[in-house]
Amino acid sequence: MMALNQKGSRRITVDGIEYRWRIRRKPSYMQGLCWTPMTYAVEAINADQPGTVLNVTNGQAHSSNWLGLEAEPIRPAHVAASIREARSQGWDPILAGSPFQLDRSAERTAQP
Repeated sequence: MMALNQKGSRRITVDGIEYRWRIRRKPSYMQGLCWTPMTYAVEAINADQPGTVLNVTNGQAHSSNWLGLEAEPIRPAHVAASIREARSQGWDPILAGSPFQLDRSAERTAQP
């Protein structure tokens, strides 16, 4: 069980629940070379204990990739849509457990 680092994270409220989301500042080696897409993490803000983290795979390159490929910014509307989709697929952000994986690569060009 691992809590999301607060530094560099942003808050968002979706359907009355507060969440914190964060994109890794520096790309991983694979993301830097554009071999794997950018990901971001989301967790519910719960003072008692951290719950399950949602890992969202976006179908685009990390904005700090080493090849200079352009990337669309991740907007709060995209994060909210990802949270709602993950909840509909069974993600419960309050319960402890392994990270929940959501792949939104197919929606790369259809960001809200």
